[in-house]
Amino acid sequence: MCSLSAILETVLYCPDLRAARHFYGTVLGLSEYSHQPGEYLFYRVGQGMLLLFNPDRSRQKNLAGATDQPPGHGCSGSGHMAFAIEPKELPEWQTRLVQHQVPIESQVDWPAGGQSIYFRDPAGNSIELATRDIWP
Repeated sequence: MCSLSAILETVLYCPDLRAARHFYGTVLGLSEYSHQPGEYLFYRVGQGMLLLFNPDRSRQKNLAGATDQPPGHGCSGSGHMAFAIEPKELPEWQTRLVQHQVPIESQVDWPAGGQSIYFRDPAGNSIELATRDIWP
């Protein structure tokens, strides 16, 4: 039987990739894996990849319908993703976000255990830092 074992890529859409590059590289401290100015930014996160695309450019890709290339894609509006953190790191992340003037929208203590904090990237995407025990 076929099964899925992990999420390999997570995609968010960010029209202003310069602002996204500062946010994800400087504020969140991710190391850039690859980029194409005006088109995309890629970051490795653990064993997965965070892909940030300019939605206008990615929608226009592969309009000829070639089956050996990724299809065009994109969306409008804010998306969501969560990064896993260790529980002891939560106060340090809160301090870091405040230092970078990133407002924390909410902090959740989950009934089954674990904690999350939520904030926005420059494109308005909802970003969550969550302890792994939110999913027991």
